[in-house]
Amino acid sequence: MSAGTMRAARLEAPGRATVVEAPLPVPGAGQVRIRLEGCGVCASNLTPWAGPDWMEFPTQPGDLGHEGWGVVDALGEGVQGLALGYRVAALSFRSYAEYDVADARNVVRLPDALAGQPFPGEPLGCAMNIFQRSGVEAGQTVAIVGVGFLGAILTRLATEAGARVIAISRRAYSLDLARRMGAAETIPMEDHNAIIARVKDLTGGVFCDRVIEAVGKQWPLDLAAEITRERGRLIVAGYHQDGPRQVNMWLWNWRGLDVINAHERDPKVYMQGIREAVDAVASGRLDPSGLYTHRFPLERLGEALDATRDRPDGFLKALVTF
Repeated sequence: MSAGTMRAARLEAPGRATVVEAPLPVPGAGQVRIRLEGCGVCASNLTPWAGPDWMEFPTQPGDLGHEGWGVVDALGEGVQGLALGYRVAALSFRSYAEYDVADARNVVRLPDALAGQPFPGEPLGCAMNIFQRSGVEAGQTVAIVGVGFLGAILTRLATEAGARVIAISRRAYSLDLARRMGAAETIPMEDHNAIIARVKDLTGGVFCDRVIEAVGKQWPLDLAAEITRERGRLIVAGYHQDGPRQVNMWLWNWRGLDVINAHERDPKVYMQGIREAVDAVASGRLDPSGLYTHRFPLERLGEALDATRDRPDGFLKALVTF
């Protein structure tokens, strides 16, 4: 690798990634460059990885990586409040690489309490924002449909808030994890009508005050509506990127449901969530360390994406580390 270059992953075709030598990014005014320690692998990468018609190959080096953390190693003009050597999490978009640039306003310094710990800020902040939008209160019954990385964190946050959590997920591993994160009840995601009957029994026939759908598929969305009580709140946290959805509007109308799309696009809101996640993890209120189950070098990004898609036993979240 020559001076002024870095290693970066590039998607060459559906299901095929390589590592290339690319120019070091140069921070512009108001930006910083980050020497990355790692980047989380997001399930939203899976549709581009599969190669839909709208996807263009090859990608730009580092593309799709947006869960990076590392150390500030260059400052653009006018940057204040950040310095060389600061360890940070950032909202940036080409972090499947050794370096990335980010707007300084989209960078959060990591305190000494997090030294040596991975910190994929974007998904942690996303969980905090979804929880805030959910309006969970003490004494409520909250169902979480789908216990992956996001569902596990939401289970912990809801339990801590004093809610009774019913976790519903496909894998036995995920249900065990949900219990460790505080779920009062767990239900295998197998039979649609049996799940509804079980939740009805657990709630004295009234169903759940809050239901968070965290899968991103049609059936879990249908199920989530069925187990939300009258005047309850259905929170859509799953990323539905594989096509349109149909909803049972009769049921939504009859029960008078409040339906929240908990996805954010405003960087300011993203950053507020990341700052809240930093505080929660640094204080010990939230411990995500056991949720990072698989680590891969950059050269094995394809394997990391395949594992995220296939979810082998014991898998929850992959990190690419440098």
